[in-house]
Amino acid sequence: MPEPLLAATIRWGSIGPLLVTALAIMGSPGPATISLTAAGSAYGVRRSLGYLIGIIVGTAIVLVAVATGITATLLAVPAMRSVLIVISAAYILWLAYHVATAPRLGDQTATAAAPSLVGGILLGVANPKAWVAIAAVFASARLADTATTDAAAKIAVLSVMIVLITAAWLIAGASFASMLRDPDRARIINTALAAALVGATALAVLR
Repeated sequence: MPEPLLAATIRWGSIGPLLVTALAIMGSPGPATISLTAAGSAYGVRRSLGYLIGIIVGTAIVLVAVATGITATLLAVPAMRSVLIVISAAYILWLAYHVATAPRLGDQTATAAAPSLVGGILLGVANPKAWVAIAAVFASARLADTATTDAAAKIAVLSVMIVLITAAWLIAGASFASMLRDPDRARIINTALAAALVGATALAVLR
């Protein structure tokens, strides 16, 4: 009896190394991950869920673009990288300012500006690190003999990793909430996270 299609085509032994590479490269500090930590710290998990979903959707768009070869076409246009950098930097600066000036969680009102779903999608797509990191991870292993099956398998595996990695960074930021009851300590932590966010973006742009 012939083997099932997936069993015959997927290189299951290559998934482990791909996951390790994805965790090391995609999970490292960058504009999106640091922004999620900052949002979790400043606004908490519940108020940052929309932003988390936006980051996941935006990063997934980049993943599909890499998988379908759109990345090479886009980045072949010299102005495209500059556009992505300008959009990403502008939103990061806006977000960093709001994180640095955010009141304590207990003092926030329902109308206080928290990162939005649309903002998350915008940063996810315009994040320069995402394009480079996902492209590097995508090229690090081959999961199938055919290009279509290989791309589909990688999209499935890396989509799960995107959700897990981004959620972990948001939860990590929210874990600082108990330390933010003191106004002075809250301001120091939020300002440090805002500075880290700007620094991570600068590093991503300069690479």
